[in-house]
Amino acid sequence: MNSAPAADSVIHPEPLWRPGTERIARAGITRYRAWLARERGLHFADYESLWQWSVDDMEGFWASLWDFAGVISHSPYTRVLAEREMPHARWFPGATLNYAEHMLAHARRADAHTRLALVFQSELRPRTEITWAQLAASVGALTATLAGLGVNRGDRVVGYLPNIPESAVSMLAATSLGAIWSGCSPDMGPTSVLDRFRQIEPVVLIAVDGYRYGGKDFDRRDTLNDIVAQLPSVRAVILVPALQPDAVPPAIEPADQPGRRVPVHAWAQALAQPAAPRFEALPFDHPLWIVYSSGTTGMPKPIVHGHGGTVLETLKSCLMHLDVGEDDRFFWYSSTNWIMWNLWVSTLMAGCTAIQFDGNPGHPDIGTLWRLAERERISFFGVSPAFISLTMKAGFSPRQHGDLSAMRSLGATGSPLTEEAYQWVYREVGADLMLASISGGTDPGAAFLTACPILPIRAGEMQCRGLGIDLHAYGDDGRPRIGEVGELVCAKPMPSMPLCFWNDPDGRRYFESYFDTFPGPPNVWRHGDWLRLVRRPESVTGLVYGRSDSTINRHGIRMGTSELYRVVEDFDAVIDSLVIDLEYLGRESYMALFVVLREPAPEVPAELKAALLAAIRTRLSARHVPNDVFAIPEVPRTISGKKMEVPVKRILLGQAAERVANRDAMANPGSIDWFVAFARARQATEPG
Repeated sequence: MNSAPAADSVIHPEPLWRPGTERIARAGITRYRAWLARERGLHFADYESLWQWSVDDMEGFWASLWDFAGVISHSPYTRVLAEREMPHARWFPGATLNYAEHMLAHARRADAHTRLALVFQSELRPRTEITWAQLAASVGALTATLAGLGVNRGDRVVGYLPNIPESAVSMLAATSLGAIWSGCSPDMGPTSVLDRFRQIEPVVLIAVDGYRYGGKDFDRRDTLNDIVAQLPSVRAVILVPALQPDAVPPAIEPADQPGRRVPVHAWAQALAQPAAPRFEALPFDHPLWIVYSSGTTGMPKPIVHGHGGTVLETLKSCLMHLDVGEDDRFFWYSSTNWIMWNLWVSTLMAGCTAIQFDGNPGHPDIGTLWRLAERERISFFGVSPAFISLTMKAGFSPRQHGDLSAMRSLGATGSPLTEEAYQWVYREVGADLMLASISGGTDPGAAFLTACPILPIRAGEMQCRGLGIDLHAYGDDGRPRIGEVGELVCAKPMPSMPLCFWNDPDGRRYFESYFDTFPGPPNVWRHGDWLRLVRRPESVTGLVYGRSDSTINRHGIRMGTSELYRVVEDFDAVIDSLVIDLEYLGRESYMALFVVLREPAPEVPAELKAALLAAIRTRLSARHVPNDVFAIPEVPRTISGKKMEVPVKRILLGQAAERVANRDAMANPGSIDWFVAFARARQATEPG
């Protein structure tokens, strides 16, 4: 199926990092194993045996996590798992709880008036510290305002907000009431925002009038008016006046809708009346928030996650995998469009101080976030592989430019992290770091492959499969493989999986998105990534090779695109790259490599092209060598930074760009034009 050797037939490479005895001793997973031995009489020799138990005895594992982590429940559950089938497995029926209550639990501490919950920095506003008491007070006041506006359980409250403290306060206030939160960043165009919010019919919109990015101000008042005009369900707007602090209109009155008047409340007004937080006791599977697929290939899927599943998965992630606790200062660079914002804010559940940054991470230079890490003594520093690659390409050595001694962990997700990037982190950032390279997604609300503070780290490999996640690489025959590339599947349910898609009453869209590739019973979740699992002495590690629907299949051998990117982007002359395999029916595949050159040129220099092809042939195989190499201005990317392999492939196969790529959901919408022209030119020269 793939040229990768079986894991047991290769020598295990030496780890780049092994945790010290002190780190292992203080790790949450170490405390959990001791608790299992003491309270449950369960003993596990290593991580892999613990993982196996967690998927064999799902009820036992998740019930133990509930007790160990101290879930705050207003009524007890009657069973752990009432229905096991995916989709729509029913977890913890009878239990009532509230996500926001778990998030603000540390506001009840004696030192809540001095202990910091948030530290915020941006290009637009001065550094701000927010204590736990202040955060709870803001949430309580806004909760009362939302209730006064008639927001009830199950109503949708949405944010058109950047990554600012108001976004966290708004989400917590809405969800404490049992309303359903959903957010979009103001750098999204109105079409993309409306594609999302129209589907869910919000009653209250919380928005900014603009934002600053890369030193430039972006006024969003006209866009906000357009959004409100096309969302007839919105009854009120709460405005955060970022660019125009004194300009808050009393109402928005759409010109084409006579008689419609949507009142606008200033943020300060919405928080003016003090009130204590209140937490509705909600069923375990009550909707918490709606997040969205990227929206680059069609209408975004509105994915509904629940209170209980998110609480349990967050507690598991913080305690067992990311190793985040109340002494940590946790940072992950994200926008409010990305599920990593939800992860970032949810770590407040662990009692840590969450460090928040809004702005361009490369402005005024690539050292901006690294200086933030030094200044704030960040202990967990999370970014994307693309940001790490940019830092590498810039020749910037973080540890030579600042004191990063407080950093214990560095997180990365969004795309595969190369072996070279792993090695760079340990060489140029710090030698004693847990490199938490994780892979999961918006859809499951969890990391399938994740970190673990008691396991070693090898270049290019994610440390382990997450506890309670029955993860496998399936071959075409629907059987699990070790040491071979296959489809990433989850064979058993987990609490964080989506409750449903919004406005999908029969569940067909949900089922077809994940469960129709390997039909059951039992159904298994197909995520759409290529995965290779490797059996190491301490655990089964994982490597993700890219999206399976953009995977290259040449001469019967499947290969993930990340394999080629690892080789191509190792060249200093190449800033970025994209590879597309055009599979024309009845013809041999034509694989094109597109590169962004450090020194822009209309064509790839012959010497560089030869060197690229030789490196691919040598480091991968002759079957990996593309048919040709082309210079491009930019690689099309989604707003969250993912390469748009599938839309570009469809454009090059002759489909209309407007049908396969939503420009409003792109970080660089103009980049598609080059490929449209390229496809047109190719089609003109194709034989009839």
